[in-house]
Amino acid sequence: MDKFFIFPIIFIAIVILISSFFIVKQQSAAIIERFGKFQSIRHSGLQMKIPLIDRVAGRLSLKIQQLDVIIETKTLDDVFVRLKVSVQYMVIKDKVYDAFYKLDYPHDQITSYVFDVVRAEVPKMKLDDVFVKKDDIAIAVKAELNDAMLEYGFDIIKTLVTDIDPDSQVKAAMNRINASEREKIAAQYEGDAARILIVEKAKAEAESKRLQGQGIADQRREIARGLEESVEVLNRVGINSQEASALIVVTQHYDTLQSLGEETNSNLILLPNAPQAGSNMLNDMVASFAASNQIGEAMKEARNKKKED
Repeated sequence: MDKFFIFPIIFIAIVILISSFFIVKQQSAAIIERFGKFQSIRHSGLQMKIPLIDRVAGRLSLKIQQLDVIIETKTLDDVFVRLKVSVQYMVIKDKVYDAFYKLDYPHDQITSYVFDVVRAEVPKMKLDDVFVKKDDIAIAVKAELNDAMLEYGFDIIKTLVTDIDPDSQVKAAMNRINASEREKIAAQYEGDAARILIVEKAKAEAESKRLQGQGIADQRREIARGLEESVEVLNRVGINSQEASALIVVTQHYDTLQSLGEETNSNLILLPNAPQAGSNMLNDMVASFAASNQIGEAMKEARNKKKED
């Protein structure tokens, strides 16, 4: 009969002995209470408590934690915007007691402070300034939270404004404005490119005309030099200048006719083009050169006479 009582007692003793040991994980803390009153704080490792008297009232993580808070508020230019503020915080190792006993819901407390600061700062800014000064908002939130949560054993590591989401209609309008600005800049660049193309084309045409004129002038200079040499050659064989000039003109006339005859697709007709035209032309030119020479001599004599008088 005694054996039936001994085994249960031994089993209960073993259970009680085992329950007196507990393990606290790394980067965490356990709060021990005795009869409902705070007894001690235990950190990582194998720990021991008095069975049936002490109990683990709770555990707190000492790791850095993150809380994301979504706030909707209005800007100075009456645009509703949603902001996502990420708060990174941790329990101060030396203030585990305050963190566990002073606040029941630390997340709610942090969220309230974030709402209060953001709704105080953002309405002072226009929408564009909210995007530009998001770091200022984050700094203001961190400063407010540090002052408030340090008393409760929490250290605010970092606050970040991770998202700014205006109303969909506002975003569409902003995109249209941006697109219009880019189209305006593109049009300006296209206009500048067209203007440069016109200017460069005009410069090229002017240079082409200049070179073409220079070429024509050089060509005529060479022609004149050739004619001069031809006249000198004809003078050596007893042909005077008037006759030589007429002969050269007639020769060029027939050279022109020959060139036209070599072109199979030419529709040009040179008039007069009769066989006797060359002879008539030569006679007319000789007569005109002779008359011109006589007039020149008469004018020269008249000037000389006037000078003598």
